[in-house]
Amino acid sequence: MGLVKLPRMTRAEIVKLIKEQMICRIAFRGEKSPYIAPFQYTFAGRHLYFHFTNYGRKLKLLNQNEPVCVEIEKTTSDMSEYAFIAIIGKLRIVEDPKERAKVIEKMAYEGKKKLSENFLAAHGFRTEDGWSSLSPEKPLIIVKLERITEYVGLKSHRISL
Repeated sequence: MGLVKLPRMTRAEIVKLIKEQMICRIAFRGEKSPYIAPFQYTFAGRHLYFHFTNYGRKLKLLNQNEPVCVEIEKTTSDMSEYAFIAIIGKLRIVEDPKERAKVIEKMAYEGKKKLSENFLAAHGFRTEDGWSSLSPEKPLIIVKLERITEYVGLKSHRISL
């Protein structure tokens, strides 16, 4: 019996999956063991952007400037169809005010359109304050994935992207 390999996704399929989804996981090289955390992301231009809260382990790991792995997936509830991508690169805090504002506005718009306000707690905000909590006027930490060294996208044999 031979080994079955999953088909690789085309670049167009990878971009489509990134645009369709909003939640990813980022794996960091931790001090004693790997650390993985979920994030809402937005895709602007050719980059993935994330909001980091100003506390906790993630920010400390970000400051170590180590490579990370970003994982994005799409599945059916019974896993009969699935696709996932893994992207290895480095994260950098966005310093440019215009770029930062554009990303925050896009992230808030997409969140309001597609996610429950209950998800705001993952950003460190109170649910009752709504998606306007994500505002360029607030001192939010926006991070950009860049210096990509590797990426792969694999899919089930039957998924339509």
